[in-house]
Amino acid sequence: MSLPSPELPAPLAAAIEARLAGRAQAMLRERALLLSERYRARRPTIETIRDETDALAYAATRMPATFAAIVTALGRLREESPDFAPTRMLDVGCGLGAAAFAAATVWPSVAEIALLDRSALFLRLATGLMRDGGPPAAIEAIQADFAAPRAIDAAPFDLVVAGYAFTEIAETELPAVVERLWAQTSGALVIVEPGTPRDHARLMGVRSRLVALGAHIIAPCPHAAPCPLAAPDWCHFSVRLARRRAHKLLKGAKAPFEDERFAYLAVGRRNAPSPASARIIGPPRAGKAGVSLKLCADKAFCETFIPKRDKARYEKIRRKDWGDPLRAPAEEI
Repeated sequence: MSLPSPELPAPLAAAIEARLAGRAQAMLRERALLLSERYRARRPTIETIRDETDALAYAATRMPATFAAIVTALGRLREESPDFAPTRMLDVGCGLGAAAFAAATVWPSVAEIALLDRSALFLRLATGLMRDGGPPAAIEAIQADFAAPRAIDAAPFDLVVAGYAFTEIAETELPAVVERLWAQTSGALVIVEPGTPRDHARLMGVRSRLVALGAHIIAPCPHAAPCPLAAPDWCHFSVRLARRRAHKLLKGAKAPFEDERFAYLAVGRRNAPSPASARIIGPPRAGKAGVSLKLCADKAFCETFIPKRDKARYEKIRRKDWGDPLRAPAEEI
């Protein structure tokens, strides 16, 4: 099963471009620069996105990469659990609804979407984008801080997604927050974070808590043992997406594409039907003699080399990429 396209769905891209039309490009470019500076300084989003112009600058410059990372992580969940077909989903700390759009892209079965954010501005724009460029689903907007107790008063959801939301929470608050989100999950919980050593370390703490609560690890880890990677190494992945014209204009970017690095965790109430026995956790290194792979496998980190002369194994592995699962003995890792 192939991964979904990382590009924004055409109706969503058109809805964003319609809102950008007529806006002064100089002002949008200035706001995009300020957004980058504030995010690098780890300013919370509610302080970073102060008005509609900020939000539209974010939609043009950051939402495409956020969507790409989340839709890729959800694609990995579908890859491991092909029979999972959620109908109700919760987008936690929704921003402009990237996770909701990603979930609807991966699963057309999604018929009810709850958008949760403490920003009224984000909720208003997210529901507008859903109306103009979203799936034919019932939309509910919930204004609340998801880190606060009793932020959600609803029946559990088939799918709960927190995209780039945990990174803004104090580390001491994470265990309680993840417990509440897990209680709201009847099917699968997916957390996507920036692909940095800091965010990976925090995600591993969340992972430990979820395992203690009885969650089954679905992806990317092929096991529930403690992460075998030792600092300064860390587990993260990358997705490449084309830069749209507005993105290049507002950021002054010349490259036609960007690579978004992210870390993620997908857990479920049930185990995956045929879990991966290993996962490629770094870019394959191909050479004249063969290909080297960096793997998480059998509760340990390892590296393996498949020579070209071993034609049977090489043919099975040569098209694999960073993030792909391996299922021994088929790939004979």
